[in-house]
Amino acid sequence: MRNRRDGKRVTNISGMHSLLPHFKPSRADSDVYINHKLDVTELVKYYEKLKKNEETKHITYFHLFCAAMGMTVYNRPLLNRFVINKKYYDRNDVTISFVAKKEFTDTAEENLSVIKINEEDDLNEIANKISSVVKEIRSKKNNLTDDFINNIGKLPKLIKALIVGLVKFGDNHDLLPKSLTANSIYHSTVLVSNLGSLGCGAIYHNLTDFGTNSILITIGEIKDEAVVINGKVEVRKVCELGANLDERIADGFYFIKSIQLLEHILNNPSLLEKKSNTKINLK
Repeated sequence: MRNRRDGKRVTNISGMHSLLPHFKPSRADSDVYINHKLDVTELVKYYEKLKKNEETKHITYFHLFCAAMGMTVYNRPLLNRFVINKKYYDRNDVTISFVAKKEFTDTAEENLSVIKINEEDDLNEIANKISSVVKEIRSKKNNLTDDFINNIGKLPKLIKALIVGLVKFGDNHDLLPKSLTANSIYHSTVLVSNLGSLGCGAIYHNLTDFGTNSILITIGEIKDEAVVINGKVEVRKVCELGANLDERIADGFYFIKSIQLLEHILNNPSLLEKKSNTKINLK
């Protein structure tokens, strides 16, 4: 049994799960889609309170969602599992990734961004990490992963195909240097796309067979919606969540319970002021 630099080998799995990578060797064959409407009424109230405080007014909805996802992963560790080369691994770190544009224009470059969420990180620390990464992107500075991708993209087709093949082989056998994977969205726990900031609903986005990313989540725009509660119609703040997950890492029950935990955290946003590894028990 050999560990990877980014994860520990898992062998204590059921017979069915051990066979899944052989029946479904690629992530594209194994992805499942979940669409869920999140009630974020309490989150909106909490956000509005943050905006009134000088020390917390920099915190955005994206920061809140990322912090909630980090806390969810610490409470639901199978979400941090991945399959590569038909083997299971538990990732060493909890990481959230996203793609950020340098400018809000059609032709602006996109940059790959990854933040590590440590066990002791709270909402403020996570918000500062994301803000720091975005600020660096807007300052026109590319990271090594971006530069590598841009340079490969300029090469002739045959050479490009050869290099990509070598990179995928190296990734499958844990031979890639950390400098290439540290800022790779394809090697993160959760890849998040905040479509709500563009006034769009959640969509389904495919996973990729390159890298180790097993979860991709899109967040839609927050809207008012009439909801029947205890026989009465109430207007609540609601947003769509679209999730694409590698079904080989856990079963459907585990995924649904994880979504329920995420919603519980968003309904009790003061939990985000605690450490990310704070244990939460749902009844």
